[in-house]
Amino acid sequence: MRIRIVDAFTDRPFAGNPAGVLLLDDVFPDDDWLQNVAMEVNHAETAFAHRLPEGGEADWALRWFTPVAEVAMCGHATLATAHVLHTTGAHEGPVRFATRSGVLIATPAADGSITLDFPAAPLTRVEAPAGVAGALGAEPVAAFDTGANVGDLLVELADEKTVLGLTPDHRSLGAYSSRGIIATARAEDPTRGYDFVSRCFFPNVGIDEDPVTGSAHTALAPHWSARLGRDDLTGLQASRRTGLVRTRLRGDRTLLTGRAVTVIEGELHA
Repeated sequence: MRIRIVDAFTDRPFAGNPAGVLLLDDVFPDDDWLQNVAMEVNHAETAFAHRLPEGGEADWALRWFTPVAEVAMCGHATLATAHVLHTTGAHEGPVRFATRSGVLIATPAADGSITLDFPAAPLTRVEAPAGVAGALGAEPVAAFDTGANVGDLLVELADEKTVLGLTPDHRSLGAYSSRGIIATARAEDPTRGYDFVSRCFFPNVGIDEDPVTGSAHTALAPHWSARLGRDDLTGLQASRRTGLVRTRLRGDRTLLTGRAVTVIEGELHA
């Protein structure tokens, strides 16, 4: 079985967010095997996909695992899987994935980018929980629940500098949502090529800081589109690896556009 490591939301190796990708010959093996492979790969996500019979609502079934848990939605590993399907010739044109979050579509463009069609997260404004400022290391300006698919607490901070300077207590952050915290602020200088900045901390699924998070941008896009008055935006996720995600709101859907590059290809023997 071929296994690949793909850097997503970047056009160069060793940036963006790495994901393991396995294209399976048949239906999904048992969950313990899937989880063990994801633990062995030890990246934020490992994606497993298999082809579905023709004529259905989707072309491929897709699941995502962190090193410790299966998740309901993952953008960068979906982008990575679509990249592998297109670059290997396993699938041509738009690909429909059957997932725990419904059917998700990935559409390749002539320039090499891929656009993901994901549900927009339903944002509900909430009071910032007591203690979150101490755990995060900054006082939220506003806080939002992001709904079941994303499962994070989104907190807007005062400015970009505050987001970049965060040194959170990762263990404490796990108390405030099912997955973790999205910290964000408006870009200090939009002429640099991005409109907002974010960082994502997901201790409850074994990821202290995720490099670039597509699912988080299904919440960031509606938040910043409402704040900035534009449906088309670009977000910088300011992890150590960094990555850019172009977002576009279309009703209750969020389109996420990025690139990917295969860094490692090998054979899985287990």
